[in-house]
Amino acid sequence: MISTHKSKKKISDYYRVLNLEEGCSVEDVRESFRKLAKQYHPDSSSSAADSATFIRIEEAYRNVLSHVMEQTNARHNIVEETEEEEKFKYNTPQHRHYLSFEGVGFGTPSQREKQYRQFRADRATEQVMEYQKQKLQRQQFANSVTVKDVRQSREQKITQAIERLVEDLIQESMAKGDFDNLSGKGKPLQKFSGCSYIDPMTHNLNRILIDNGYQPEWILMQKEINDTIEQLRDTVLESRKKLGNPMTPTEQKQWNQVCEQFEENIRKLNKRINDFNLIVPILTRQKVHFDAQKEISRAQKIYETLIKTKEIEDKNSNDNQGEEKTPGVKTGFLNWINLWKLIKI
Repeated sequence: MISTHKSKKKISDYYRVLNLEEGCSVEDVRESFRKLAKQYHPDSSSSAADSATFIRIEEAYRNVLSHVMEQTNARHNIVEETEEEEKFKYNTPQHRHYLSFEGVGFGTPSQREKQYRQFRADRATEQVMEYQKQKLQRQQFANSVTVKDVRQSREQKITQAIERLVEDLIQESMAKGDFDNLSGKGKPLQKFSGCSYIDPMTHNLNRILIDNGYQPEWILMQKEINDTIEQLRDTVLESRKKLGNPMTPTEQKQWNQVCEQFEENIRKLNKRINDFNLIVPILTRQKVHFDAQKEISRAQKIYETLIKTKEIEDKNSNDNQGEEKTPGVKTGFLNWINLWKLIKI
């Protein structure tokens, strides 16, 4: 007891050195130590700097900090133990008489048993009445608009769920390649007028539109783009044929003008391709832009090929003119052979 009293007195002295009171937090201890260290540390520029005082402050800081942390841990342990005790604490049940009969009734056990039987009979009667009431309501409102809407919405949800399931199964089978061995793969579909899976009205409308030459907008635009690029290619090639080889400065100037006009037409065509890519329903049918310089280089190569082909043809025609007499001799020899065969027969 004397040692415990001395230790408590020493802890109180340590608190007094740090200008603190018992029950303070760890942050309060550290903050007080920082202030006193700035004031009494030997290396500080303070006028009150003293090494002996700083040693006492440091010793008090260590002991107070250890004491505060021990108290904090002890409080936490007490709280946890209390929570555990409350969690697993045995709640004393009520008297055994009041644990039976669902807590209904009062008096002696026999009286409470009779009251409980009556209570159960009344509750069963109420449940039967409630069931009959709901049954009559269902029969009365079976054909009402609200009930029909609920039933139709439920059927529609079920149908949509089945359709999504079937679509997922079809996509999975296509990914596995289960449809690759079908006899009609890659062939156009026949007119399925008797197909039970097609809406007759939709089928008839599509057939009327197709028979009368109707085509979707993106197909017409695709044909227009293909015709336009072919026309532009033919135009630039014809323009190059009209000029000499090699070209004179005047012809070179004309060719530059033709190229500028061609680049402007290609720029307009590329804008048309942008519009086409926005409306085409199939991603693989989208088109890329045309490069004017590549198209001009292509026309130049075609023109050079035509020039070389013409030179070869001219050379072959000159060689044939020098051998015009030889075919006549061969023809006469063949005639003599045919006459001899006739005479021999």
